[in-house]
Amino acid sequence: MPGAGAVPGGGSVPGSAGPDGDADAGAAFEKALRAFEGRSAATEGVGKDPVNEAMIRHWCEAMGDAHPAYRGPGAVAPPTMLQAWTMGGLSGHQGRSPAHDELFALLDGAGYRAVVATDCEQEYLRPLRPGDVITFDAVIESVSPRKTTKLGSGHFITTRMDVRANGEPAGTHRFRILKYAPAARPAPQEAAPGAQGAAPDARPKAERPRPVVNRDNAGFWEGVADRKLLIQRCGGCGTLRFPWLPGCNRCGAAEWDTIEASGAGTVYSYVVMHHPPFPAFDPPYAVALVELAEGVRMVSNVTGVRYDAVRIGMPVRLEFLRVDEELVLPVFRAVEAPGAGPGGEG
Repeated sequence: MPGAGAVPGGGSVPGSAGPDGDADAGAAFEKALRAFEGRSAATEGVGKDPVNEAMIRHWCEAMGDAHPAYRGPGAVAPPTMLQAWTMGGLSGHQGRSPAHDELFALLDGAGYRAVVATDCEQEYLRPLRPGDVITFDAVIESVSPRKTTKLGSGHFITTRMDVRANGEPAGTHRFRILKYAPAARPAPQEAAPGAQGAAPDARPKAERPRPVVNRDNAGFWEGVADRKLLIQRCGGCGTLRFPWLPGCNRCGAAEWDTIEASGAGTVYSYVVMHHPPFPAFDPPYAVALVELAEGVRMVSNVTGVRYDAVRIGMPVRLEFLRVDEELVLPVFRAVEAPGAGPGGEG
């Protein structure tokens, strides 16, 4: 691509992978990226399997979704399975366009070699039923200007897939990724001769990640700010649900209210995190799936005991941890069982 600064077979693009390049080359590179907008990523792709009851059952079991609409005579597929029927697996699909690979090669050559999925959006036009044959087209919808994130600088790529069932429009799936050059991490500083402790311990601790607050869960976080743990209750069938959802996954009703959790719970399952290290946390630490007395489960930290003392069935009690001036989080403190010795602090 003349003027884009791309080097055949790899190499950097001046002005694109960092602040050292000149502005003209950077502008030419972004123009080359925008030329991919509107290009096909897949044409007349065909799902490897028709919509079928076995895949629906596996999906529902994995998601814990027992809605009756997804089983038995007249069953439909869960709407969020839309993309599942288009996946090509390890062998891929026929009809894939070279544009996607060309775009990635251009970004890789400029130093944007890392990739992370950021979000997806789906629109549903009709239910999918067992026996439906799925076809689809995909297009590179947009490539963003260079953006700087905590991960590093790069470009957001949005791909739109138009899905059909037996030739009829069934839905649209937009998938967004970030192709980026990882931000440089500061080199560890050596402790001064005679200083007590390692220098990294003297550095301020990294900020705890912020929760993603949206229109579906904003009420939950408002409750947390008021030191209340709120659970959604379906206005149709009365089923309690957590995490918060826009509708009931049992009866489909959109109406709901909330109840306040009592705060009692038990450890249903847990993992001990050793790797990867993250600046805001000090591994190893325990992450638990807590079953509340009301019957729903949520993921949180267990405090009041060492990570290696957490056990399935351990009774815990809700408390609210102020992480910093802006953030309060619900966590669970281990409740000492009768006759047990004192526990260590986590």
